[in-house]
Amino acid sequence: MTKTVSLLSALLCTFIWGTTFIAQDTGMDDIGPFTFNSVRFFVGFLAILPLAFLFEVSKYKSEFKIDLKTFAVLSILIGISLFLGSALQQVALLHTDVANAAFFTIFYVPMVPIIVFFFKKKSMHWSIWPSVVLCLIGGYLLTNFYDTTVRLGDGLVLLGALFWSTHIIFTGMIVTKYNLPLTIGALQTLIVAILSFIIGSIYEEFILRNILKEIDSILYAGILSGGFAFVLQIYAQRSISPAPAAIIFSLEGVFATVAAWFLLNQILDINNILGCIFILCGVLLSQLLPLSKKKSKYISLKTKL
Repeated sequence: MTKTVSLLSALLCTFIWGTTFIAQDTGMDDIGPFTFNSVRFFVGFLAILPLAFLFEVSKYKSEFKIDLKTFAVLSILIGISLFLGSALQQVALLHTDVANAAFFTIFYVPMVPIIVFFFKKKSMHWSIWPSVVLCLIGGYLLTNFYDTTVRLGDGLVLLGALFWSTHIIFTGMIVTKYNLPLTIGALQTLIVAILSFIIGSIYEEFILRNILKEIDSILYAGILSGGFAFVLQIYAQRSISPAPAAIIFSLEGVFATVAAWFLLNQILDINNILGCIFILCGVLLSQLLPLSKKKSKYISLKTKL
C-alpha cells in the first residue's frame, strides 16, 4: 500500500511540474527570474506552513530526539539544491527556448544513478540503466531538440540538472531518517524564497505592480508546484529510491507536452508521440522488472517450502 501511495504521489507531483513549465515561462513577462522565484516559493511556504503546524508539530520532540543536527544539515542542502536548480532553470529560460530547457533538464535522470553509484557505492537493479537511455531518447524526440540550436542558456539548464539530481538524492536521504514531509517541504521553500530575494534585491527590481500582473502564474507555480508538488515528491521518495524516482520524474516532459497541446493548441507530431512512448517505457521498465525479480524469489521460496 505504501509503495502504491508513493507511486501515485510521484505521478501527481510530476504532472503538476509538467503543467507548471508554461507558468514559469509566461510568468516572467514583467518580472525577473529571481523575483518570480522568491514570490513563488514564499507563496508555497505560506501554503504548506499551516499544515506542517497542524499535523507535524506534535512529532518534533520524538523526531528530533536522536539527531537534530543531521536534519538541519540535510534540510539546508535540499533547500540550496532546489534554489540552484530552479534559479538556473528560470534564468536559462531568458536565454533559450522551452524545448532546449526541457531536454537538458532531463539529464538529471542519468546524473542521479551515476552520483549514487560512485559516491554512495550503492548497488541498483540493472533495469535502471536501459530505463535512463529510453528516457533520454524520449526527451530528445519529445522536445524536437534535433531541430534546435544550442544556446548559452542550455549550459545553465545542464548545470541546473546537476542540482536537481542532488535535490532528489538529499531528499531520499532525509526521508529515510525523518517522517516530516510537510516540515521539510516548508523549510526548503523558505530557503529558496530567501536566497532568491537576496539575489533579486541586488540584480532586479521588486515592483508590486509588475508582480501582480503575473499573479496567476505565481499562484499556480507557488501553491501547486513550489508548495504541494515538492511535498508530494517527499512522500513519493519514502518508498522509492532516488534512481527510480528520477526516472518517474522524467514524465514531467510528457505532461508538459500534453499541457502545451491542450492549453496552447501546440501540434503533436510523430516524434513527440514517440518521445512520450519511450519515456513511458523507461518508467515502466524501471518499476516492473525489479518486481518480477522479487516475484520469482517468492515463488522459488514457496516451492522449497
